[in-house]
Parts: sequence; structure tokens; C-alpha cells
Amino acid sequence: MEFCVVTLFPELVEATTGFGVCGRAVQRGLIGIGTVDPRAYAGDVHRTVDDRPYGGGPGMVLKVEPVRAAIGAARAQLPPGSPVIFLTPQGRRFDQASARAFAALPGMALVAGRYEGFDERLLETEADDEVSLGDFVLSGGEIAAVAIIDAVTRLLPDVLGDSASAEQDSFMDGLLDCPHYTRPESIGDRVVPAALLDGNHEEIRRWRLKQALGRTWLRRPGLLARRSLNDEEQRLLREFQAEHAADTDEKHPVRD
Repeated sequence: MEFCVVTLFPELVEATTGFGVCGRAVQRGLIGIGTVDPRAYAGDVHRTVDDRPYGGGPGMVLKVEPVRAAIGAARAQLPPGSPVIFLTPQGRRFDQASARAFAALPGMALVAGRYEGFDERLLETEADDEVSLGDFVLSGGEIAAVAIIDAVTRLLPDVLGDSASAEQDSFMDGLLDCPHYTRPESIGDRVVPAALLDGNHEEIRRWRLKQALGRTWLRRPGLLARRSLNDEEQRLLREFQAEHAADTDEKHPVRD
């Protein structure tokens, strides 16, 4: 899969994608990550890519001409069928379903904004999609671009050593991930749950599913509201809720 980031700070993208999963995927030829700097397409000696907003107000706005030319250069580096995705606070929220959809593409251009954002005419004429990481504002879209590249890359075939690692990640099944443990078996008075120690794979599966359901119910109940639970999942969630209530009562007994 091919990625190309349109950015005023290509070094930032190159540095942060050179490590870990993405770095290894590049080394193995599983993905390509390129960058295009709109400053290279500015028409003046100062390489100006922004200007004051019409109507007044603080900050600067990215100009149409250099960014449009940079997007054209990015398109030329990518396979046919690769969309241009602008990273903006107004975009739809990126989630694991988005990552799965993007992982099926041949490539994508990710356009990182800066300052007060893009001239709206760029979005009207060049954007195939607008995406946001969430309801907060970053200084630029580069961090968002790197996050999306990482999330998509780990879903691609042969990227991870064990494909089950991606399949069991949080949100892959609409749930948060279950707790994980490793050696040693006990740390002070905290021990690994017995269900994980006896080698019963069905019991381990049920325990992990119950914990994932319970953790989602406690921390992100909105995810459960969007998910249809089967009979087993409903039963396991009820078990978790009963155990949680009992544990809470034990820790905070009612006093007369």
C-alpha cells in the first residue's frame, strides 16, 4: 500500500514513521510512505503558502495554488483509486472501521493542514474525504496523518508477525480490549486471574470476552449501545456486572 502525505513539515512525518510497525513495513516493502511539500510549488521567492483570511481575523489560511499543485504531485505518486483525504477538525471521526476500510485501498494521499486551515475551495475541489482524530485541535495534521498510517498499516497482510494481534486489538469487534498479563504470576498481592493459568482455551476465550464486554460497559458504554450482543455476550456481560457490583459492595460496604 502506498501513502503520500502533503505537508509543510515532511521531516516530521518521515521521522515518526521510521520506527516500529511502520518502519519495518517500509523496510520489507509492504508499504511506501512519501511526502510532498506545498512550498515546492509556491510561485514566489519566499515560497509563500499562506495568506491573511478574507473578512479579517487571526491567523493565516493555506492558499489554493501551492496546495493544489502538491496534491497533484501526490496523486501522481499513488496507484489509481487512491483517495485524497484532508485532515481537518470538521471531518468525520476516524475509528477502527475507518482503518479497516482504508486498509482495503491501494493507497491514499493525506493532506495535513496548518494555521487556520485550508481555503475552503481546496476542500470543495480536491477532497475525496475529510477525517478528524477526535474533538480536539492539533497544531497541524501531521500527527493525525501518522496515526492513520500506523492504524491502517497494522491491518495489512504480513505486517504483524501474528495476524491475530490485529484481530484482537481494541475496537476490532466493537469492544475495548481485555486485560493482559505476563510473567511473573504474582506482583505483591496482585495475581494473574486463574482462568488464564489452566490452559483451558475455551475458558480463556470466555474470560477474555467477558472482560472485554465489562471493560467496554464501564469505560465506553456508547460502544455497547451501537453493538448487538448475542446470547453468550449478554450472559457474560450480566455475569461481569454482578461480579462488579459484588466487588464494589465489598470495597465500599454500607455502614449503619
